[in-house]
Amino acid sequence: MGADATGGDAFGRSGRAFTTRTGRPIEPRTVNRAFESRCTAAGVKVIRVHDTRHTCGKLLTALDVHPRVATQILRHSRISITMEIYTEVPQRTPGRRSSGPAPT
Repeated sequence: MGADATGGDAFGRSGRAFTTRTGRPIEPRTVNRAFESRCTAAGVKVIRVHDTRHTCGKLLTALDVHPRVATQILRHSRISITMEIYTEVPQRTPGRRSSGPAPT
């Protein structure tokens, strides 16, 4: 985003991080179509753009990223939101007691 003739930049004028080339807001369906096109070109399963946020959260959890860091990355207002959405109770295995440490 470069400066315009008045010395301002597109973000300063519109208050938006992403705009069209003419400075207008990007339509959500345009983002969705572009995302779908790129998923198809990359040969990956097409998912909703919002689902990428959940994918990120699940990957952060799987990588044992500290919940406070995940909260910042996902831009949640409270750590409890992150913990509620992305932490899961381990599944019980049939025939295994739920108390005590898991065998290694």
